[in-house]
Amino acid sequence: MSFRTRFAPSPTGPLHLGHAYSALLAHDRARAAGGAFLLRLDDIDQARARAHWARQIEDDLGWLGITWDAPVMRQSDRIPRYRAALGDLWARGLLYPCTCTRRDIEAAAAAPQEGAPLLGPDGRVYPGTCRADAPRAGPLPEGPALRLDMARALDLAGVAARPLGFEETGLAEPPSLDPESLIAGIGDVALARRDMGASYHLSVVLDDADQAITHVIRGADLAPATAIHVLLQRLLGLPTPVYHHHRLIRDEAGRRLAKRDDARAIATYRADGRSPADIRMMVGLQPSIALAERRP
Repeated sequence: MSFRTRFAPSPTGPLHLGHAYSALLAHDRARAAGGAFLLRLDDIDQARARAHWARQIEDDLGWLGITWDAPVMRQSDRIPRYRAALGDLWARGLLYPCTCTRRDIEAAAAAPQEGAPLLGPDGRVYPGTCRADAPRAGPLPEGPALRLDMARALDLAGVAARPLGFEETGLAEPPSLDPESLIAGIGDVALARRDMGASYHLSVVLDDADQAITHVIRGADLAPATAIHVLLQRLLGLPTPVYHHHRLIRDEAGRRLAKRDDARAIATYRADGRSPADIRMMVGLQPSIALAERRP
């Protein structure tokens, strides 16, 4: 099996040291394996994505010595692909429309009879407010969010009878994949959000399959979502790549970096005269052969 991996940032802000670590780690592994490294822009949220951030991402990656082996894929160009997959799931009775707002979900999850609100990969676990009465026939709805009926999906995929396994590396304790934890701890996740063609969960699964990704290298913060992605792969008849969830780069207080951390943006370090080798040292990576060959 040839090695194909990718880096898929959202063009909604500057790349920081955490992004640099993830991209460099994936790029290093691809080059060491004689495989391919691809760049993909997660710009499906057009309300927040900006062209200048997309240009900055490519510029910063190039400065770090990262090259990609195919034209950049942009999720905003792939809405018809996502809608087709949603149509397939809808026709099989696996989706239902949901009109709940975030405030509605918070209020329902915090009701006294519900006990302590549970947190999943998407925040509060959806309490299933719209599940029973939502229509499931007719054409694919265009306006509301579309949620996956988790219990029905697990039954159709045959997960109730056997564990949902996948090859997992990089974590001391891989995420739980048993049906009970998927239903109670993740719930009916949104596969399409209001005013967006698809959610992260559906788009990333389809993108990885269409780009023939064999190894997904991403942060440990995304590990809880892997069960969702493997289930969708089963439902859509797609291959499951090898997943490696790496450590997170954190600040002095132990908090993981976010795009608001402009002081740790790659562009800021560049403006301060730092080198790509400096960035590698900051995130705990060895100098690359390519960088070593550039030195006088």
